[in-house]
This record gives sequence, structure tokens and C-alpha cells, in this order.
Amino acid sequence: MSTVYIMKTNPETVIKDYADLLKKAEINKHLDPNTTTILKDNISWHFPYLSANTTPWQLEGTILSLKELGFADITCVQNKTVVTNAFKGEKLNKYVPIFKKYNIPVMYNFQDEDMKWVKYEPKGEILVLDKIFPEGILVPDYFFGKNVVHLPTMKCHIYTTTTGAMKNAFGGLLNTKRHYTHSVIHETLVDLLTIQKEIHPGMFAVMDGTVCGNGPGPRTMEPIEKDYIMASSDQVAIDAVASKMMGFDPMSLPYIRIAHERGLGVGDPRQIEVVGEDIEKINFNFKVGDNMASTVGDALWFGPLKSLQNLFFRTPLVNLFIFGSFFYHDYIWWPFKGKQKMDYVRKNYRWGQLFEKYSE
Repeated sequence: MSTVYIMKTNPETVIKDYADLLKKAEINKHLDPNTTTILKDNISWHFPYLSANTTPWQLEGTILSLKELGFADITCVQNKTVVTNAFKGEKLNKYVPIFKKYNIPVMYNFQDEDMKWVKYEPKGEILVLDKIFPEGILVPDYFFGKNVVHLPTMKCHIYTTTTGAMKNAFGGLLNTKRHYTHSVIHETLVDLLTIQKEIHPGMFAVMDGTVCGNGPGPRTMEPIEKDYIMASSDQVAIDAVASKMMGFDPMSLPYIRIAHERGLGVGDPRQIEVVGEDIEKINFNFKVGDNMASTVGDALWFGPLKSLQNLFFRTPLVNLFIFGSFFYHDYIWWPFKGKQKMDYVRKNYRWGQLFEKYSE
């Protein structure tokens, strides 16, 4: 039996509510107070698009709670993707003033002066990573021996249906060749959880559902106000509960089911205790759908062109897909759809108005 803690919140009390939630979830009992605690936020897109990225109040509430519980050594780790700029993302999503306010150093897994990528041989059974990377599984040396707190949002994902705590490790633990794993993404997430349990003395997840993402995530979604915040020491359980709330059967999602079957966490909602809000009848009725980028990706990763993956993604041809994804998201979807959606959120959503109050 695992436990997931859930609260309803509002913009006036959300920072205090996060602090109260993490105390009730006894985050201090699941992390080693004598070592560094890494905050692994989620910048799916550098643009300030609520539902796609860790919210500033999620970040601030978690930091405040950890400090009140005596955690003095806290850092944040950002990762690089081929289509997202971490420096632009932390600025536009208003994390920088929070880092300054609470004196939180930021480390970048793509800068040699911050950390090195080293070969790691997992002790537990690995499903796919050793086959995808026969030259060796590389992980950042900085992660070893440190706690990790994942900060995902409740949203859909074009390849995994839903995304949360387990998927949040994808950027931090794998380098820029992680796109090699997309056709076996579910097994990859399970492998990453196996590795995390070996290298981190403590793990925790704090999920924001104040504005949730419905549609073809992790970027091109419809932001929906739902007012929930969640916490758990079980990465599988929190993803399962979030998936159920969004309207999906958690055990039908391979990454949750496989992790559950391998004893890495609890994915069956019948074996998860929910403390706080009664969510038994909650169903957001979310649907993933497709966008232009996912349609191409589906054909190449899972569809009729799957046999050509190595040609398209392990040769210089990959740069065409990188540019295509970047151009579509930043120069088509954002200016013609995303920006207007976010402008509406800023003006009409209570959470959008709170976002505006955070200084850049």
C-alpha cells in the first residue's frame, strides 16, 4: 500500500498549502536530511505556458516547505533538450527570482563545470537501456548520493498518454540522445526508476494540478484550471492517481503497469491510499489527440516507418527533425495558438493572474 496526498487549493493560499501538504506527506521522513536535495523541475517548453511547465508557486512552495523542515542544502538541476532552452525557460517561467529569494543554486546537466556524464551499471534488471546504449548507460555524476524531488504537472503526453513523476527523470538522467528511446519509452521510464532507486538515498514527487494540460502534450495542450496539488514518495502511485483523475486507466498505461509489476511502486489504484480530497468520482475526461509533430513522430517511432529509425535519428538527418519540431512549436503553434491561449489564461484564470504577480 502506498499513499498519495491531495489537496484543493487556490491562488491566495497555494504557497502555504504546498508547505502544509508536504508536511502532512512527511517529506522529511523520505529524504536524507544530511545530503543535498535536488529539485528537478520540469521545463517542457521555454515559453511561459501554464500546464506545460513546473509552476512558480509549486517551486516556491516546495522550497519553503523543505527549508522549514530543516533542509539547508537544496539545489535545482536543469536539463537541455534539442528544442527547449533551459536558460530562457527558467527566466520566462519566473523561476529565477525564486532561486534568488531562497538562495537556491542552479546546476545544468549539460555544462561540464557543473557535472560529468559517467557510465553506470545498474544492479537491478534493465529492460532496454543497455540495448539502446550498448556503449554504456551514461548518467550525471552529480546525481549520485543526493535526494531528488520531482516537480511535474498533471498533463497528457503524445507518447505516454500521461506524464508525471516517472517521466520527469527522462531529461535529468539521460543526455541529448534520449530520443533513441522513444519507441520503447515506457520501458525506458521503468529503467530510469530502477536506476533512481539505486543512486538516490531519497525520492519524492510534488505534482501541480492547479492548471492541467488536456491534449497533445507535453506542450500543445489546452490549459484547464483544476486547483489540485499532490505529493507522494511513490513515483508510480502519484502518476497512477493523476492518470486516473485525468480519465485514464492507470494499469492500461505500460509505464505504470510495468513498474507496478516489477515492484518499483504501486500502480493499481485499489492498492493506493489517497489522503485528503475525495477523488473517487473525479474524471477530467482528458484526451491526448495529435498535433503535427506527434503525427510524424507516431509514424517514425511506432508506425510503418519504424524500421527506418536508425537512418532518421542516428545520422545527420536527425537535424531535419529537430529543426522541424523547433520550428513547428516555436514559430507556428506558439505565435498562432499558444500565445493567444496563454494571454487568455493571464486575463481570465485566477492562476494566470497569480503568474503575472511573479516578477521576471
